[in-house]
Amino acid sequence: MIIFNAITTQSWLTQKRSLSVAGLLLLVGGLFSASPALAHHPFGGETPNTLLAGFLSGIGHPVIGFDHLVFVIAVGLLAALQPRGLSVPVAFVMTSLAGTGLHLMGFDLPIPEIVITASVFLSGVLLAQKSRLNDLLVVGTVAIAGLFHGYAYGEAIVGAEITPLLAYLVGFSLIQLVISLSACVLGQRVIQTAATPRLPLRFAGFLICGVGIALLNGIIAG
Repeated sequence: MIIFNAITTQSWLTQKRSLSVAGLLLLVGGLFSASPALAHHPFGGETPNTLLAGFLSGIGHPVIGFDHLVFVIAVGLLAALQPRGLSVPVAFVMTSLAGTGLHLMGFDLPIPEIVITASVFLSGVLLAQKSRLNDLLVVGTVAIAGLFHGYAYGEAIVGAEITPLLAYLVGFSLIQLVISLSACVLGQRVIQTAATPRLPLRFAGFLICGVGIALLNGIIAG
């Protein structure tokens, strides 16, 4: 009976490990199956004029904006590797709000598209590292990137009334937290169950680097 229980427990742990790693691979693999040519504006570029339209537009922008989606997932995976992981997505969301505010106030950030796509590549580089990264380095990197991602979000809401504007801010903040925290939980499960804890996340980092290079190439070639 003891031997049977040991075999059953080992089988369950192996299955759990396989499901966690498979989930991570499906998550990152989905980045390649999505189309980077998707429009960034859920309502075809029209400024939201109601609370619901503002909220749905806020939820949609980080999801259908391929570069934003990849980076938000990377933020969650980076959080999974840090002792104070929650600070990583929170820093990103807070500075993305600040970036949107800068856009609405008329401030210009230099080459935002290039910086945003470069941030995707850099997040992959950070994930691919063998050793644990300094907390301040990770938080600082995603915070700076958040300003530019938020600046891009601001384009969809310029000229909106206060109600749809606030709903838009709530929408994109909420969806980014949901996606990044979900990726963080999945990443933590992989770390806990994988035979080589960091290896699957490093592999994810290499894939995200590839996405970043492809996006940068598309901008430069275009």
